[in-house]
Amino acid sequence: MSEVASTASCQVRSHFISPPAEFDGCFTTFYRLELDIADGATVWDHLQPEWANIRFFAGGCPISQLPGGPALSGARFTATGPSSLPNRFELGSSQMWGIGFLPLGWARYFDVDAASVTNVVVDGSKHPCFIKFAPLCEVLCDAGRSHEEQLEAIYAMMRELSRPNRDEEKILRVHRALVDPEVTNVADFAERSGKTVRSLERVCLRYFGFAPKLLLRRQRFMRSLTSFMLHRGSKWTEAMDEHYHDQAQFTREFQQFMVMKPTDYAALDHPILSSFMEQRARIWGSAAQTLDAPD
Repeated sequence: MSEVASTASCQVRSHFISPPAEFDGCFTTFYRLELDIADGATVWDHLQPEWANIRFFAGGCPISQLPGGPALSGARFTATGPSSLPNRFELGSSQMWGIGFLPLGWARYFDVDAASVTNVVVDGSKHPCFIKFAPLCEVLCDAGRSHEEQLEAIYAMMRELSRPNRDEEKILRVHRALVDPEVTNVADFAERSGKTVRSLERVCLRYFGFAPKLLLRRQRFMRSLTSFMLHRGSKWTEAMDEHYHDQAQFTREFQQFMVMKPTDYAALDHPILSSFMEQRARIWGSAAQTLDAPD
């Protein structure tokens, strides 16, 4: 499934591929982004909080940085852990393959706690957590390979590396509860997940990256942000999730998650993310990875 969107500065072509049934619950999507920018220029934008991702670039490579962290440039294979902060990136014309790991995917493909790699962006070919996926560079970072060949390489790698996890049913129950907008506090979260609060926290830190309270706050924030992004020209008060007590609370949380005021964010151009999120919502039914259900 694909769609093209153009702005004055760039053309964004997005392809969203539903993973085969054998990977159900493991990935957000497999997605391919083609970015064309005139005159060899670059554009910059902010990735919002999301699940762990690996991205492979043919053409321009991004300059990426999370608040308080070092800038990463020149890497054709970038990797991020689960995030609660924005990833500011600059990119020129490029072709990119992206793979987003849902918590169940983290359980099957990673041996470390998700909490150990939150809010980082790294060269995946050098980081011990992500280096196992580096062989995909040979195919995914080669613009001369066909889309079909590249997709088959992803399937083959994911089949080879997949390992069952004894906590899979627990993870799915927790994830289903997390994406339910009516679950608004940790006590309800634990009850809906069929776990004690202490046990819920262990599962969340191991496979989701963050403690239950922060995960719920991130969900509430992302519901608000995606509503704003999908309804251009709307006001923050119109997009704000109903579970915020007031606008002051929303503003404080916006600054915590995006490290800027809502008005400052609204004043920025979003040459890639606006188009990408709109296309993802139309084609995939969800504008952001964090809002994807596990089923």
